Amino acid sequence: MAALKSTMVELPPASASAAPRLRGDYSRAASDYTVQQHWQDYSADEHDIWRTLYTRQLECTARFGAPELLAGLQRLGAEPDRIPDFASVNQRLHAATGWRIVAVPGLIPDEHFYAHLANRAFPVSVWIRERSELDYLVEPDLFHDFFGHVPLLANPVFARFMQAYGAAGPKAAAHGAVPLLARLYWYTVEFGLINTPAGLRAYGAGILSSASETRYSIESPVPNRLHFDLERIMRTAYRIDDFQQTYFVIDSFQELFDKTAPDFMSIYERVRRMDELEADAVLP
Repeated sequence: MAALKSTMVELPPASASAAPRLRGDYSRAASDYTVQQHWQDYSADEHDIWRTLYTRQLECTARFGAPELLAGLQRLGAEPDRIPDFASVNQRLHAATGWRIVAVPGLIPDEHFYAHLANRAFPVSVWIRERSELDYLVEPDLFHDFFGHVPLLANPVFARFMQAYGAAGPKAAAHGAVPLLARLYWYTVEFGLINTPAGLRAYGAGILSSASETRYSIESPVPNRLHFDLERIMRTAYRIDDFQQTYFVIDSFQELFDKTAPDFMSIYERVRRMDELEADAVLP
């Protein structure tokens, strides 16, 4: 990545469940919140944490994850023994779908996140969690962002969906509908399930970066599993402090792309006239 001019940027707001200050170093971020990865500065211990997470989660993903994610990991040349070098990954990712990843300090404001997606760039945090956080993390780190999100960007159909999602962001902001659009991201990109010839599998990054939720999402009898319905998703609240109580299932990434292709403005208006549904709600 070319050298970036350092500028002072406004910190994005932390979520309600996060610490008052985000842990990423925003002091060197450019105006679009990108930074340099400085891959050579990762310590041996940080590479070992990556190895621990990758090895554990790859085994779980091979059993419960969408085959497209496993294919993406292979195509991008991800290695179990060391943190990925973004520059190397970008050569393979751009050849596959025209996408690239950009290094960021951590969570960034919505408008910048949307802009990156619309320009086929996915923000990946540069810091990795500590050993005490192997099983639970408040903020998304490098492992969550890369292992959970980046491999599917090598899939042309899913990559088109992500670009369209980014383009939808400014329109949602102009109509006060960002929370509704965020629910689509939550129940697909973060916590989506997909039917495959081998059975139900997970493709959401929030699922696939957690070994325990990966198994829970597929095998547990507790959560609701509903077929994808855009308006139903936009009506449904979600949990940020526990396993999900409802998952939405697609039959293919083409279905996901097709069913989110219509303009959302009329959908936002209809959803606003409907009651909000709790995360565990089941309609008659």
